[in-house]
Amino acid sequence: MHIAVAGNIGSGKTTLTRLLAQHYGWTPMYEDVDVNPYLTDFYNDMQRWSFNVQIYFLNKRLRGIVDIALSQKNVIQDRTIYEDARIFAPNLHSMGLLSTRDFENYKSLFEIMISLVRPPDLLIYLKSSIPTLVSQIKKRGREYESGIRIDYLQGLNDRYDEWFNNYRDGKKLILNVDELKFEENPQDLKAVTDLIDKELGL
Repeated sequence: MHIAVAGNIGSGKTTLTRLLAQHYGWTPMYEDVDVNPYLTDFYNDMQRWSFNVQIYFLNKRLRGIVDIALSQKNVIQDRTIYEDARIFAPNLHSMGLLSTRDFENYKSLFEIMISLVRPPDLLIYLKSSIPTLVSQIKKRGREYESGIRIDYLQGLNDRYDEWFNNYRDGKKLILNVDELKFEENPQDLKAVTDLIDKELGL
């Protein structure tokens, strides 16, 4: 079984992935952002490095899906391959930070990749307001994230909402992380697991 957690930067994907892996005994697959060789350059000069960082993420995401398929384990994944192509790349393009030539090249590569993989059995979307995202980003203190623009986060939020509302590839679940504090409150975590149990028939 493949469960995927989606959401904007700072929405709590890694935290929820860890908590659900512990609760269900699933194997967690985390987004390995700390070893991304492009992120610091990207946040310092988004226009110059946007194509490089998107191709890097797409490569890592596809490798992750292949690993999940080969593992034959119940895996919970922190961020999906869809988000790079449906959220981040279009947002960069609309902001003028990714050229149309690079964007079309990227989209073509993504469409080939996605035709070869199976969607997750459950997609969990962590919906969050901008103030909550900014607070979480500051709290975790990653230096390369210190200059993230608010308009960049807002654009991502708008695209997340649109993408999730139109997602038809499988079961999906939305969690409002402004209201659900699953790390601090055991009752909120139980509310989350109850919803997951219902969706997956556990």
